[in-house]
Amino acid sequence: MRLPLLPTVLLWACSPAFAANLQVQMQDGAGHPLAGAVVFLESSQAQAASKPLQGAEVAQANKQFDPQVRVVTVGTAVKFPNRDTVRHHVYSFSPIKPFELKLYAGAEANPVVFDKPGIAILGCNIHDKMVAWVLVVDTPYFGRSGADGKLQLDNVPPGSYHLRTWHANLPVGAPALDQPLALAATGAVVTVKMAGLTP
Repeated sequence: MRLPLLPTVLLWACSPAFAANLQVQMQDGAGHPLAGAVVFLESSQAQAASKPLQGAEVAQANKQFDPQVRVVTVGTAVKFPNRDTVRHHVYSFSPIKPFELKLYAGAEANPVVFDKPGIAILGCNIHDKMVAWVLVVDTPYFGRSGADGKLQLDNVPPGSYHLRTWHANLPVGAPALDQPLALAATGAVVTVKMAGLTP
């Protein structure tokens, strides 16, 4: 009579109840909501669950990079389509992925595989005002804060993590901020204040 209970127990153990939600409120140094902050969770378990993204791109349009900040996982191949009528020359000297896509227009340049975690700063040799960032993370749990400074990461396994936060207005070369986070099965609400941002 007890045998039918086993599938029920296994089904309960595999249910989404064992995944938690993390709500993050990002603020600037004055305590105002901070939009566009990148938030991600790191751990050995998160690293094991991370997979390359499909279809990632950083386009050039109206002599600007679009988007200006792109977050990808390690191993992701990023395309750099040129949607302008002028040629661009995209490059990065960042240690995690130095590369150069020489002058091109119309035809899409070969994708670049970002195989190390970190921050790559992009530029264009032809248009000095063009700048963008590719933030490479080794976790599937990431996102960006909205206009209200809020972000929610769903379906995260409870456990111990490093909560990392970064913004394009941090000083050049600044790493993502790092703080420990113990995520319970009931979830968590965290406020992160990021000081030292440039206009």
